[in-house]
Amino acid sequence: MAQDHWYDNDIEHVVRQLDTSLEGLSELEAQSRLAKYGSNELTATGGISPLRMFLQQFRDPMVIILIIAIGISLVTEILEGEGLIDAIVIFSIVIFNAIFGFVQEYKSEQALEALKQMAAPKARVMRDGLWKITESRNIVPGDLIGLDSGDLVPADARVVYAVGFSADEAPLTGESIAVRKITNPIHLRNPVVGDMKNLVFQGTTITAGKGNAIVTSTGMRTQFGKIATLVQESDKDMTPLQLDLDDLGKKLGALIVVLCILVFGAEIIKNVSDSVMEELLAAIALAVSAIPEGLPAVVTITLAIGVQRMVARNAIVRRLPSVETLGATTVICSDKTGTITKNEMPVTTLFTNGMTISVSGVGYKKRGQFTRASEKFDPLSDVHVSKLLEIGQLCTNSLLQPEPSGKSDWTIVGDPTEGALLVLAEKAGLAHESTLAKFTEITEISFDSARKRMTSITSDNEGNIIAFSKGAPEVLLPLCTRIFENGQVIPLTDEMRASIVGINAGLAENALRVLSFAYRPLDEEIPDWEPEKTERDLIFVGLIGMMDPPRNEVSDAIRICKVAGIRPIMITGDHKLTARSIAVDVGLIERDGHVISGAEIDEMSEQEFMDSVRICNVFARVAPEHKLRIVNALKASREVVAMTGDGVNDAPAIKAADVGISMGIRGSDVTKEASDVILTDDNFATIVSAVEKGREIYSNIRKFVRFLLAANFDEVFLIFTIIMLGLPLPITAIQILWLNLATDGFPALALGVDPPEEGVMDRSPRKPGAKMMDRGMATFIITAGFVAFLASVSVFLVMITIYGGWIPGITGVYLDMTDETLISPITGLYWTNVLKHARTAVFASVVCFELLFVWNCRDEYHPIWRTTIRKSTVLMAAVALSAILTLLTIYFAPLQVIFETMPLNPTDWALIIITCIPALLIPPHIIFGHHKEKKRKLD
Repeated sequence: MAQDHWYDNDIEHVVRQLDTSLEGLSELEAQSRLAKYGSNELTATGGISPLRMFLQQFRDPMVIILIIAIGISLVTEILEGEGLIDAIVIFSIVIFNAIFGFVQEYKSEQALEALKQMAAPKARVMRDGLWKITESRNIVPGDLIGLDSGDLVPADARVVYAVGFSADEAPLTGESIAVRKITNPIHLRNPVVGDMKNLVFQGTTITAGKGNAIVTSTGMRTQFGKIATLVQESDKDMTPLQLDLDDLGKKLGALIVVLCILVFGAEIIKNVSDSVMEELLAAIALAVSAIPEGLPAVVTITLAIGVQRMVARNAIVRRLPSVETLGATTVICSDKTGTITKNEMPVTTLFTNGMTISVSGVGYKKRGQFTRASEKFDPLSDVHVSKLLEIGQLCTNSLLQPEPSGKSDWTIVGDPTEGALLVLAEKAGLAHESTLAKFTEITEISFDSARKRMTSITSDNEGNIIAFSKGAPEVLLPLCTRIFENGQVIPLTDEMRASIVGINAGLAENALRVLSFAYRPLDEEIPDWEPEKTERDLIFVGLIGMMDPPRNEVSDAIRICKVAGIRPIMITGDHKLTARSIAVDVGLIERDGHVISGAEIDEMSEQEFMDSVRICNVFARVAPEHKLRIVNALKASREVVAMTGDGVNDAPAIKAADVGISMGIRGSDVTKEASDVILTDDNFATIVSAVEKGREIYSNIRKFVRFLLAANFDEVFLIFTIIMLGLPLPITAIQILWLNLATDGFPALALGVDPPEEGVMDRSPRKPGAKMMDRGMATFIITAGFVAFLASVSVFLVMITIYGGWIPGITGVYLDMTDETLISPITGLYWTNVLKHARTAVFASVVCFELLFVWNCRDEYHPIWRTTIRKSTVLMAAVALSAILTLLTIYFAPLQVIFETMPLNPTDWALIIITCIPALLIPPHIIFGHHKEKKRKLD
């Protein structure tokens, strides 16, 4: 069944191609085809097992470095006869990150399951000439299925019989207007789903009427199946943050290897130690000092806290790295219906008897006023308006139902356009029931895309037969020869006709969907109610314009996006004229802005398409494949793309985008599962708030990355220098690990939730591909690390000079400082105590410097005296906690044993504080070069 153009052929041809009949298949033939084509189900392709997904969490370079650190710690602790505390702690960090990442990714792969749940579980099918109910999974190509209002369509099928037959195809097209189904062939070139009005599609809902259809495609060959394939084939690229940390991990790994080789080689050449193992342990200590053990955990926790804060902003984040990626977004691709607009179709304008009447109100609420020339207008006091409203009520197959909550709102059962006409009449005070009580419907000439009109033939309580018609003005107006004007039926002149055409054009240019209304009294019944004989010599009554209005907050949100350097793009399945009008209304484009349709995309070469994507901000009448192509083209142009949407048709593009954003209220389960972020209020403005939070989080990640790495560089410089001088390690492995995880960890976490820097949304997004470790960041880290090194090395040398009386290796005398019998000639202390004293002072010095330096990491755009004004109680608490923990390790006896420390006296603390004061003097705004930017702006 390779035929794809079922819409282009008449019913007889479809029957022949599918080797079936208008009475369906026999049960035997259906079973044969089920074996041939398979079940009518969506199947997974290319999935990965949970075990493999879990193991993939260990591929990150930073995690690999931590795994190496576990091995290093095991070797060190076994050789030195210590416990396995270091290795256990680092192992716990690795497992925590792996489990967290696995849970997030496993949930994100459930899009297919959501698609399966949307399939109809049961279907009505004709087998052996009889209607029967069967499981939808048993439907096969060639089956004849019966569909009524409220049914879910079980498979793609060609309509062969229709009476007032409409379907809600919003899950596929994203458009809220129900599609009236027809049986005639449709001769269009490259039509999108919304144009194939003689087909019904799996997963859509019948909103009105009844019909029969011959199944053309099942399972993965349906439109839903094609989307499922696109979702599965859309791989997620690494986020900017993941790329940054990946790059950082590789650079750190290379640095660690180089330093270890240098230290090990130097020790061998100097032949200072008694064994190769001593040199190896020195190199291992240096490696441990270079690894920021707390960085992955701090990143994960900071992102998790960011997720919780974004919940308060009506955004639920499903993939942690996407929190930060929002801040890097350069393009937001948004669906129109329900995202930029309200997904409601209230009537806003009436035209009748030469009058233009405005109607206020929101959505399908009862409240609203009729005004004419800014004056309040009573619609039922005018016979022309009353007639217009009455025709709107009679030409409908839809109903209004009060909302269960009891609010003054209605729920539309059926076509939203027809529902809008019913709401209009209710606003005017004309109840639907009262109108129906005056007329009895005889028959209906249904709407189809070729006729673009419908007619309800009724008889009133006096037995008079009247045909009431509604339809597109360009179709219905030529059928009118008379007009209801000034309370009389008079001939419709060419001048009147031209005026009506002009009014219609004006309404359409303002993004209104316009319907025209007419009627005709009939003297007698017409045989078979042939449309050509019934729908002629009509009496024109008026026009009604309705609009799916933009959300109130969208214009401001788009303006903020532009100020922040973010390019908003609208991608919709709606027509070009409507798309242009809405885009102009919300400030997305100018009136002469470019709008490209899906059909035009199909005619473009690849280069023309790429060029168009770079400049066009509105795409109309597009299919899911077009949306995916647009997203991929933007990504190929090195843009960081966020894609929003709510329908199933958006799912492939949402998954392919750097950040997929779905709507929580109107969004389908498929879209939510494919997305990274869900907006719980379906509010476009929430995206802007989420982007702002994303930028804040990235800024805070930069804060604690420079803090942690500067602290690590201090330790690296210190250990490397001391080893090169032939001195013993100035700080122990357990002390280094405590510094990296506990003492540094709390201030780093506090930086992760620090108040944002000023003007975070006044700057352009960081350039795609820009590294976190840029020149400014590297310079700042190295500068701060070197200043910290000067402080700690000074403390160490002063301490062993004061308490030891000499500096072995510098004075030309080398002594075995681990010799427990060695006594200082000045203090009379055993040298092992002198070394412990010096190491404790260095440990305290490193902590003191970092707890002062952390205040210099809060803002790379302003000096420290500006940032301290912006208080952070969390950071204050973190600094206090780290200080208390440090004092406990120095003065609390049980911890002294674990961390190999001893009490320090006031003189020691005076030395430490004096050497650490420079931590407050490092100017971040100058090192990062932002003071020049400010000066250029002032100039």
